[in-house]
Amino acid sequence: MTVTAATEQLISLSAPERADALRELVAGEFRVTMLLEPDEELPLDRSYFDLGLTSLRLTEIKRRLEQRLGLAISANTMFNEPTIEALVTHLSGLLPGGGTDAPADDAPVAQDHALLDEILKDLYQS
Repeated sequence: MTVTAATEQLISLSAPERADALRELVAGEFRVTMLLEPDEELPLDRSYFDLGLTSLRLTEIKRRLEQRLGLAISANTMFNEPTIEALVTHLSGLLPGGGTDAPADDAPVAQDHALLDEILKDLYQS
């Protein structure tokens, strides 16, 4: 894990404040991708796919969240945590002091990145 400015800010907050700030950060990335205005409703408990997102768009969001938070997020996480609220809960557990530490073994993350790169190559070649 790389500590970013966003991560430092989140870590400095109390647990309830951290959850709200992380929710806002994650929702913000979804809003940008979906071209939503800040005041437009974004249901946090609806499936990404019900919101009209594709796997390619989820991959973009995942990469931006990794950069902003300094976390390695498994590609599977985006599909195993299929709502913004579920993703926020998962990510809060990966932050220092969030309840669980990030996995020490980077091999699964490397495999996820390799798989993701392969999928993206196939998509762009189609």
